[in-house]
Amino acid sequence: MCVAADWRRLYWWVVLQWVVGMALSAPCAKRCDCLPKLLIANCSSRHLSSVPSGVPDNTQMLNLTGNHLKTLSRRQFSGLTQLRELDLSGNELTGIEVEAFAGLQYLLALRLSHNRLKIIPVGAFSGLPNVQFLDISQNEILVFLDDMFREMPSLQKLEASENDLVFISSRAFSGLANLQELNLDRCNLTSVPIEALSQLTGLVQLRFRRLGLTTLPNNSFRQLGRLRDLQVTHCPWLDSLAANSLFGLNLTSLTLSHCNLSAVPYSPLHHLVYLRYLDLSYNPITTILSNLLGDLLRLQELHLVGAGLLRIEPGAFRNLAFFWLLNVSENRLATLEVSAFHSVAALEVLRFDGNPLACDCRLLWVMRRCPWLRFEGRSPACVTPVQVQGRTFGDFTEAEIPRVFTCRQARILTRKPQDVRTEEGHTVLFFCAADGDPAPSIIWLNPKRSVLTGSGRIRTLANGTLEVRYAQVQDSGYYLCIASNAAGNDSISVSLRVRGFPASTRNRSGSFFLEGWSFASGQAAVNGSQPFPFDVKTLVIAVTMGFLSFLSSVAVCFIFMFFWSQSKGQIKHTATINFVPRSAATASGGGRTTMETGRFTMKLI
Repeated sequence: MCVAADWRRLYWWVVLQWVVGMALSAPCAKRCDCLPKLLIANCSSRHLSSVPSGVPDNTQMLNLTGNHLKTLSRRQFSGLTQLRELDLSGNELTGIEVEAFAGLQYLLALRLSHNRLKIIPVGAFSGLPNVQFLDISQNEILVFLDDMFREMPSLQKLEASENDLVFISSRAFSGLANLQELNLDRCNLTSVPIEALSQLTGLVQLRFRRLGLTTLPNNSFRQLGRLRDLQVTHCPWLDSLAANSLFGLNLTSLTLSHCNLSAVPYSPLHHLVYLRYLDLSYNPITTILSNLLGDLLRLQELHLVGAGLLRIEPGAFRNLAFFWLLNVSENRLATLEVSAFHSVAALEVLRFDGNPLACDCRLLWVMRRCPWLRFEGRSPACVTPVQVQGRTFGDFTEAEIPRVFTCRQARILTRKPQDVRTEEGHTVLFFCAADGDPAPSIIWLNPKRSVLTGSGRIRTLANGTLEVRYAQVQDSGYYLCIASNAAGNDSISVSLRVRGFPASTRNRSGSFFLEGWSFASGQAAVNGSQPFPFDVKTLVIAVTMGFLSFLSSVAVCFIFMFFWSQSKGQIKHTATINFVPRSAATASGGGRTTMETGRFTMKLI
């Protein structure tokens, strides 16, 4: 009976709609439906190849979707001066003439999506001073020309996704000071159109999705001081952000997902003090480091889904007092320690399902906060230990929690004393094996109590061993091995004493070293002076080598001079030189002198 009543109500509703439609309908353009009371003309999917005539002049909404229109000529809609919305989506438009929309001064929304436009000429949008929404998505547009949108000063939202766009001219967005939303998804852009975007000083939301970007250079979004929401997603070649790529922005929401970032971009982010939402999902990020997100004081949500995340370090979210949602689902986290947070009192939503979680004391804080936490989606499940494998967090009773979520303190196994005495230049190994649940981490401290790293002459190896290569006297002292986990620490001390070479063998003034060979001096010091650093044999060899080198150089010079002289033709064997001898004063000249000249001939050998 209930079903029959429902069908009766549906039947009378359809009849009522038909009656109302008949009452509102009136004469209209051929193959169109007009509702004059609603000021709507519907010409959708009527196989039209041109804009129909006969549409009432007072029409405010004209729907021409799904037809076969190919071009729009000049002043195509001049008679429809009251239009508020014009939809030309889903046609076959390949060209729009200049001033095609002239006269539509009250038009607010223009839709041209799903057509075949390759280029829109400058002036095509003239006469549209009040348009606030323009959709040119899913066309074949290749380039945005200078001043292309200049005559649309009221435009607030521009949908330009899924075009073949390869270039945006520097002044393409000139005149769009009121534009608030720009969508450039699925284009062929390989770089950020920095100059063009700088014209959009009022932009609030910007979407770059599925582009060929490889990096974000410095000052990529300069002049966009009002931008609040930036989305750069599905850019598989984007693997880096320059340190100042986001400089000048005051974002509240940033999405950098489905890219190729191998680390959280701490440097570009640090000045975004108003950021509340950050999404870095589906990037190959393995670690969230400690104390590097602290400048994002207002951050409330962090999404890092499917990133291959292995570790969130203690203090990773320090200073984030308003942090209430963390989504790290579908990663490879074994645990999430309470020390990562500034305070878990503000945390409301925690999603870390899809991780190989170890249900031990490190997750005890989560179980105790279950009444105030929402997991949203799948409940987290234990992978280890074996006895609780597969059980979700909601399966545990309050009595079980203290028995299951436990840890075993770290314990160093190699307790045997390690006191090493060695000479300079030798390599020394100190062993430090440990166990515990969870597996402890091992660090070594040098005699000055500084932490040793895995690189350098003195380094820690992956298995916890300390390696001292080419030991030096200054390496002597006590080294400390510390094994630690969530349940506690353990440590041992080892000793190293390095003996230097005797002074007589280390004194380089008494011997000459070359590539590991030592040539001892054959002379003793005389009257306290330094001994001669070479023996007689070494000196003879050095002098002989020097003399042979000198003779070789002289021979080369003579050979060169000989061939050079041969190339000059006949050689002269004599040379005549004129000279002026010193003047002699005559006895009777009263200071008068006479000049004598001379000449002599020189034989050339």
